Amino acid sequence: MSILVVAATIEEIKPSLSFLKEKRIPYLITGVGMVATTYALATHLQRHKVDLLVHVGIGGALDSSAPLGEVYQIYTDEIFGLGAEDNGTFLSIEELGFGKRVYTEKLPINIQLPNIQKARGITVNSVHGSEASILRLHQQYQKPLIESMEGAAAFFVAEQQNICCLQFRSVSNYIEPRNRNAWEIGLAIKNLNDFLQHLLRLIN
Repeated sequence: MSILVVAATIEEIKPSLSFLKEKRIPYLITGVGMVATTYALATHLQRHKVDLLVHVGIGGALDSSAPLGEVYQIYTDEIFGLGAEDNGTFLSIEELGFGKRVYTEKLPINIQLPNIQKARGITVNSVHGSEASILRLHQQYQKPLIESMEGAAAFFVAEQQNICCLQFRSVSNYIEPRNRNAWEIGLAIKNLNDFLQHLLRLIN
């Protein structure tokens, strides 16, 4: 099975680079955001045969009781806010009849994955950082919910190419007014890469 590890930034998988080289597992750094991820993945898949995308990164958790550094399997991811405002209400892209905003993982057959918590994802262009917008998230979504800037794009490309795709994210921060002093990026990256290497030993 041909596996491609995908991350937005090199820093998110830097602790695993020597491991990936040793195991001869290729990786792709897409850049940050949905547009960059979609372009980089689509271009790569035109040139290389891939059976499974393993998309990894850090993200923000809506639930402030979630342990920082916890790794989640993102089983479904939504392009947040894709639609139109209509005099105080929101019309989703589905209601407008122009597409869809929610995409899901596609599991490989006959592979046993590590047993970790699962969460919904939302993929945003602007990370939430105000009391008002965060309150709306709490009203609209059940926990656990993980926010990223790329997840749904990876699921979208995988669906278009009809290939398997898994997404895993570790919690580096809470979805709250921006407070860099409260972030645990180092811990999140360490735990993410420990998990990634464990996962790849199981499935490769």
